[in-house]
Amino acid sequence: MNVRFAILTVSDRSSRGERPDQSGPALAEFVRQQGWEVSLTYTLPDDLHALREILSAWADNGDFDVILTTGGTGFSPRDVTPEATAAVSSRPAPGLAEAMRMASMRINPHAMLSRGTAVIRRHTLIVNLPGSPKAAVENLQVIVPVLPHAVALLRDEPQAEAGHQSLSPQS
Repeated sequence: MNVRFAILTVSDRSSRGERPDQSGPALAEFVRQQGWEVSLTYTLPDDLHALREILSAWADNGDFDVILTTGGTGFSPRDVTPEATAAVSSRPAPGLAEAMRMASMRINPHAMLSRGTAVIRRHTLIVNLPGSPKAAVENLQVIVPVLPHAVALLRDEPQAEAGHQSLSPQS
């Protein structure tokens, strides 16, 4: 199944050219390694209004199945990605964020400070990932096994219901 991604890096410094964006390219490389398509990447400052606008526009245009954000999920006053994501949400998808945090806490206890969320808007899944390239890819790896099925359900594909089976081996 071809899954179409957009990747949005949320960083004041990267958007001003003060430091290179490493998370967006790391995510794009990982997504392409899965055989999926990265249709668009963009860097934006930590600005609630601008984030809401771009997330809404990208989700509403129907060109993407999954929008990944990287950055802006911490405790800093400028970290507003989860708030922008929640503001454009039609429905929450909490299990994805819960799974990513659980897996990340096995690697780094600071993962419990992540406020990243996952939501659905129309037929698009929006997932917040950490700003660190390593953590962003690690978190995405956690949810990769369910993304094709999630996208099939969001596309309302007839065969999607057949995918409601366990991904783990039967004992």
